[in-house]
Amino acid sequence: MKSALIACLVLSVLSVEISLNNVATTQALEKLKESQWASFIVDFAEVELSSGGALTELVEAINQLIDQLEEELDDIHHAYSRRTDEHNRDVTRLEQEIQDADRDIFNGQDFIDNVLIPQKERFQSALAQLKTNIEENRRVLDGETVNRKKQHEQFLSNIAEINEAIGAVDESLGLLSQITNPSLVQFKRVQTNLNRIQSSFQNHSSFAPIIRALLELATEQNFADQGSLQQLVKIFNELRVQFVDSLNQETADENAAETKFAERVAQLEKEFAEFQRAVLIKNSELAANEQKLGETIVYVGQRKDDRATLTAQLQAENDNYAAETDLYNRTVTEYNKEIEISKQALGLLTQPSFEQYVKSKIGL
Repeated sequence: MKSALIACLVLSVLSVEISLNNVATTQALEKLKESQWASFIVDFAEVELSSGGALTELVEAINQLIDQLEEELDDIHHAYSRRTDEHNRDVTRLEQEIQDADRDIFNGQDFIDNVLIPQKERFQSALAQLKTNIEENRRVLDGETVNRKKQHEQFLSNIAEINEAIGAVDESLGLLSQITNPSLVQFKRVQTNLNRIQSSFQNHSSFAPIIRALLELATEQNFADQGSLQQLVKIFNELRVQFVDSLNQETADENAAETKFAERVAQLEKEFAEFQRAVLIKNSELAANEQKLGETIVYVGQRKDDRATLTAQLQAENDNYAAETDLYNRTVTEYNKEIEISKQALGLLTQPSFEQYVKSKIGL
């Protein structure tokens, strides 16, 4: 009923403008009937009036149609208004979430670039330096150990030479103490001991003058003179004292060197332990840094995915709303057009001249 009426009214009212209040009324109505659908109104009116009815049923139907159209149009307006509010809320929410994602991405990337990566580089540099320190510490310890070994070997060599010299002196003193009637054999044995002492200590400059003096004296003396013998014994005793002092000094120097070496080793081992602890700490810090770096990279990637999803949702929402707005505008235009046409048709049917015209056509 509605579709037939709308089609009829559209064609009839748009085909011709009728003014039933002037002399052109009959011509306008005749022209109206040139339209097939507009002719339907006239034919319907003729049937209605010829059966003794009135045009009120048709007028009432058009009024109901207008009311229905206007009610449906109001519903369309309300639905579109609700959709607009929903759209605005969704757009505001999505834009805010996109801004939040952008902020998280920026902060995360900034944290990576300006905190975590520089921190990682510092940890790696510190570890490299600690490795260098440890290698240097071991190199120094090895060097100190080698030097100490050489010093100790030299000490043992010096001690052996000094003990040998002391033994030679003691032997010479023993020989000199036995001299009562000097003999060539005794004289030769004393000279042999002195030569052995000179051979053992030829590189010891502090002993060389005394040894030379003893050799010269022993060569010049025949030990017949007891005064010369006593002088030689005195010199041997003084030499022995120097040898013993040298032995004591060598031992003291060795003990001091061993103590210093032990202290140096303890210091190097302490430094080595500190370096090792520092390595453990830096490795722990580096592991924590790498874990945080990995987590932040994953987080930034997730937020980038979130932003892409949100952007797509926003675009889809805008596209859907644009399509719905276009449909809304076209629908409103159609409804307004139908309402306007219905009102124009209603105006035509309610004019007395229209009913008189129809009645004249059917001979009433």
